[in-house]
Amino acid sequence: VNRARMLFAFLLLSSGLFLDLEVCTQDPYTMSKGGQLEGFCMDLLSEVAKTVGLKYKVKLVKDGAYGRQDESGNWNGMIGEVVRGEADLAIAPLTLTAAREKVVGMTKPFMQTGISILLRKDISEGAGFFHFLSPFAPETWMGILIAYMATAASIFIAARVSPCEWSEAQSERNRFSFLYSLWYAAGALTLQGVGPHPKALSGRVICSSWWLFSVVLLACYFSNLSSSKTSESSHLTVKGFEDLAGQNTIEYGCLAGSSTLAFFKNSNNPVYRRIYEHMERTQSFVSSMDEGVKQAKEGNFAFIGESVSLDLAVARHCELVRVHEVIGMRGYSIAAPLGKEPPLKMSFILIYQMLIKYKTFYNNKVTYCASLNRLG
Repeated sequence: VNRARMLFAFLLLSSGLFLDLEVCTQDPYTMSKGGQLEGFCMDLLSEVAKTVGLKYKVKLVKDGAYGRQDESGNWNGMIGEVVRGEADLAIAPLTLTAAREKVVGMTKPFMQTGISILLRKDISEGAGFFHFLSPFAPETWMGILIAYMATAASIFIAARVSPCEWSEAQSERNRFSFLYSLWYAAGALTLQGVGPHPKALSGRVICSSWWLFSVVLLACYFSNLSSSKTSESSHLTVKGFEDLAGQNTIEYGCLAGSSTLAFFKNSNNPVYRRIYEHMERTQSFVSSMDEGVKQAKEGNFAFIGESVSLDLAVARHCELVRVHEVIGMRGYSIAAPLGKEPPLKMSFILIYQMLIKYKTFYNNKVTYCASLNRLG
């Protein structure tokens, strides 16, 4: 009965009055372009307005915040303006929390998300399968391959031209075919050697030069490999929150006054508590999502945020990656004053319209990298 009354009241209100709606700019939900607002939330709002005959006026939140309660119990941001009656609805990637539900009405979540870490690939990824090639640059390896082929061809030609190699004149057989020359040159690179060796002086000079080159080459290779292993042992790899909390090399932070910060602050998990205490001690908070992404791109900074937004950043910036671990699953909702929140039917409309519009908007308007980079 109560839900039916709420539905009737909301439809009556929307059919004859304007609603003041508040939004907060964040890609791809709400973006300002040419003096106009567009994005996922704007598309959703347009579809909902068509469905229920809603008339509305949109404005940006004054302080650019989502909503945080201070020590005196007052709320800022979108939640604060809804509580004070300055806005009828707040539509944004607004995280549904117990504290917010106490002061405003929240719809059923239209999207599920969680907390994850955004950072550069070189910080999150360990050694790859072809790490053994790292001592030399690609140009060096290409030069070695060319030198190997040229040496094998020189040995083959010298053995063909020199009469010393034609010991079996009757059968006209020569031991140094091109394939054998390749095998002989490869044996020098492994310091094992193969036989028989060339008899002609020209062939022996070529082989001796190649052997000397191989010794110097292998000495340089193993020296560089050893130094890279030493630096790799001191190189930090972050694959989750436990790795992040257990190091002091990489700075990390989250959005100031966000529900992400509140999650770590209210958590009893010792790992999450250490993360919060570190962020509070160093004041490594960022004022916006764009600032967090920018610092992550610059390196030596891990941005902690909501996984859906981080995936968008990864899709746009190919040098970034989101770690696989996701904690604190929660949902995005729309806020309204207590007693005036959209009822159950409205919530279902939001959910289904959002899912459809989100897929279309995300696929058509977001510039992807070659692939969505995630650390598996």
